[in-house]
Amino acid sequence: MINRPEANNWTPLALALVWDWFLGEPPDALHPVAWLGRLVTTLEQHAPHDAPRAELLYGGGITVLTVGVAAGVGYGLERTLQAHAQAGAFAPISVVGLGLFLKTTFAARALIRAGTAVQHSLHSGDLNAARQALRALVSRDTAHLDPSQLAAAAIESLAENTSDSFVAPLLYYHLLGLGGACAYRAVNTLDAMLGYRGRYEFLGKVPARLDDALNWLPARLTGLLLVTAAGLAGARPRQAWRVLRQDHARTASPNAGYPMSAMAGALDICLEKVGHYRLHATGRPPTPGDIQHAAHLVSLTLGLTVVGILLNWRYRRSNNARS
Repeated sequence: MINRPEANNWTPLALALVWDWFLGEPPDALHPVAWLGRLVTTLEQHAPHDAPRAELLYGGGITVLTVGVAAGVGYGLERTLQAHAQAGAFAPISVVGLGLFLKTTFAARALIRAGTAVQHSLHSGDLNAARQALRALVSRDTAHLDPSQLAAAAIESLAENTSDSFVAPLLYYHLLGLGGACAYRAVNTLDAMLGYRGRYEFLGKVPARLDDALNWLPARLTGLLLVTAAGLAGARPRQAWRVLRQDHARTASPNAGYPMSAMAGALDICLEKVGHYRLHATGRPPTPGDIQHAAHLVSLTLGLTVVGILLNWRYRRSNNARS
């Protein structure tokens, strides 16, 4: 772990969390992730075609460039703002600036709202609206999904994105600072834009593999946190743990199965992507109400993540004081 002076300073994290929960995402014109997406789109337009080796190399180049830019901006901004804060020059503004930039690396409120939008549409019986709302969460074709499948897809995405959209960026912020959080968000964005089979089979291979590597620890940690959240919520923690152990490897992704299988066990539901996987096959079909329960478990998991980071900072500060 990098020894950073701000590792014991919880203020930027608190500001980022408050901003996210009460105000949500900044407009695209001011959002660094949107800027990064435009950069990737521009670079992708010049990518070679029908040349696997050239596409692989070009995709690697895109990855190095975009991740390097994101990490460099995050690291440089953090160091600059820290220097101003420690010198007493514009200290409050510097801390606020760090918190607001950190907020752009995660999106808890947007994730939960996207899930509950699907729930509300299903409750009202508007399947077209539910399918449209689900597109904010998944890339699969939603046109032919029935209500139970729509609910399942929303719950799967809530579970998986608890890791991608919150636990992972905050973990890398805790370990590596703002530069680490920005680098993770860049890799995750690249994977979302290019990490698909077919047209992007070779162009997106490097970011897809790198995303798998970076999510190895956060996904497993998220699965354990969801099991813990199930216990706090009065759900089924033992079943969540059992299903996690049994079914985590059933998904094509080496990471997504951990939080999704834990969620399936906690809610005693079967999460199925037809033709791909079934998690907790003996569970009942999901209902719209299960989306609300899943969102509650996600919220508890977010809280556990923050508490864990703060406790670790306090532990490290106590050890530093004793030494």
